[in-house]
Amino acid sequence: MATMDLQVKEGVHVLTLTNGDNDNKFNLDVMHEYLAAFDAVEEYKGNTALMITCEHEKTFTTGIDLAWMMAQSPEGVAKFRHALETMLYRLAMLNAPTLMCINGNAYAGGALLFAATDFNFMRSDKGRICYPEVDIKIPFTPSMYDLIDNIPNKLLLKRMSLLGERVSSQDAFDAGILDAIHPAHKLQEKSFEFAKELAKKDRKAYTVIKHGLKRHMLKWQDEFGQKLTAE
Repeated sequence: MATMDLQVKEGVHVLTLTNGDNDNKFNLDVMHEYLAAFDAVEEYKGNTALMITCEHEKTFTTGIDLAWMMAQSPEGVAKFRHALETMLYRLAMLNAPTLMCINGNAYAGGALLFAATDFNFMRSDKGRICYPEVDIKIPFTPSMYDLIDNIPNKLLLKRMSLLGERVSSQDAFDAGILDAIHPAHKLQEKSFEFAKELAKKDRKAYTVIKHGLKRHMLKWQDEFGQKLTAE
């Protein structure tokens, strides 16, 4: 993998984003790397959890590489969009617990990852969550509306979606959309401790309950729930 690294540590699949100097931006190759990581988790025998993290000091991910996308043909853009929606759906419905350890800014596609993940921890002193789609004139797709509906605070979701409001980690935690915040030097440790507890859960029972909680998304299974092959 060129932009991320997957390791199994104490029963936890740890996916570390390693392209932080380029803001861990999304393009088609990056989508296939995420999907390959999800394949590995899905095929793993026994209980486990997936923790997505990044050790860059400023940014988790800012989402789509817009300069790259603007250089694509209409067919290329459509192919990327399908891969993106597939990646987000498969993360949301993954057959294992998921946790995102957010070290900094999670904008646009990064905030969609946030909505797809079961639990989210974030550093307390820096970083914001933001949906800038209204300002960059790229509306959500129908499946993305169902994805962000996983965010429990609907008043805050309205402000984030319609105003592009940037929400600090402290404000997100106070609003009940973050599960925990920690100082930067404790974030990785605390996130991994929680991920190890998640990995002890019975995988089958956990997945059935998760799919029940996210049952509004199951209508996308046929379109986005299948594995993609990189070409």
